[in-house]
Formats: sequence, C-alpha cells, structure tokens
Amino acid sequence: MPDSLAEQLRSDMECEGLLECFHGLKPLDRECFQVLVESEEPLTIDEIGEAVDRERSTAYRAVQRLLQTGFISKEQINYDQGGYYHVYQPTDPEKISGEMQRMLNDWYAKMGQLIQEFEDKYEDEEAESVPASS
Repeated sequence: MPDSLAEQLRSDMECEGLLECFHGLKPLDRECFQVLVESEEPLTIDEIGEAVDRERSTAYRAVQRLLQTGFISKEQINYDQGGYYHVYQPTDPEKISGEMQRMLNDWYAKMGQLIQEFEDKYEDEEAESVPASS
C-alpha cells in the first residue's frame, strides 16, 4: 500500500482495499471475509480455514481480527445433548460502510485541526522572524 496520501490518491484502489486501509487488515483477513460474504449460510472456523486453505489456528486469528473491526458477527449454536459451537457471518454492508464513513469524518476533522496548527505555528514563527521597520 502506498505510504503518502498523495500516493494513495494516485493509486488504483478497489473497494475491498478499504478493509486494509481503514483497519490494517491483512490479505488473509480479506480472503476470509470474502468467503463469508459468498457463503449462503454462516460458517465455522473449520469451514473458513478449509475454504482459504489454511490451518484452523491461522483462520481463527483472521476471524478474530474481522470480529474486532465489526465486519463479521459470531453466533453460538447449542447442541441438544449439551455443548456448543460458533458460526460466523458478515455484518450488514450498510453498517460497515457507516462505520467507515464515521472513521473518515473523524480523520478528516483531525487532519483539518493539524493543518490549522501547522499554519498557526509557522505563521507565528514567520511574524517573529521578520524584523520590525523603523
């Protein structure tokens, strides 16, 4: 991913790249998310791991990152005889996009504040360094 904002604006980015851009998710996280989106029903960790051809523990770490970002949800399924297992499914895209929009707005406000601080700082320094005319 490009380092500077100017490079990011010049680069070709896909909408799925937002997962990495906004939350620092890894390509495997994106792959697991895509598997869940394409599935007609919620999946277990084992099913996700099999779909992305990774060990269960590796798939589990990717799923945990997706849960932390709110891109997927977890549901507990109870066995009649006792015990349970978890299944995972994608969160509503509208909710995800709303959260990303909120984060973008927060970032925009923070950048505006920093730009103003930059202007104030260097405007003050310039005024101090200009000798007064007599």
